Amino acid sequence: MSEGRRSGDTWMDQDRDQDQAINEIEGFLLWEAEKDRARTRAQAFCAGLPWLTDTQRREVELRYCQDQRDASRAYLERIAVRSATLRTEYEGVYRALRRRLITAFLSGSVAVAALLVMAAVGLTAR
Repeated sequence: MSEGRRSGDTWMDQDRDQDQAINEIEGFLLWEAEKDRARTRAQAFCAGLPWLTDTQRREVELRYCQDQRDASRAYLERIAVRSATLRTEYEGVYRALRRRLITAFLSGSVAVAALLVMAAVGLTAR
């Protein structure tokens, strides 16, 4: 029995590992896309400044990209913290709802069992 459990745990661990790997890949791709958007915005910004020399243009693009990345990182960190807070909150609500549902089910089961016992006693008393 413990072998089956270990096997099941292994599958769950593998699923968890795969989910984590997928999340990391997705995060990497999203961050690369964000960096690309920052570069595109920097180039568009510099295109409106035709008097810049090539060196100045590269410097402005570099600083603009860095500023955009810093802003994006801060924004994503705030989202991650909020997501974790919401997840904790929703897990608590889910546990409370599950407890209430189980309590209602057990109460209903006890009531049905009591009615059946009373009906059986009533039939045997006749």
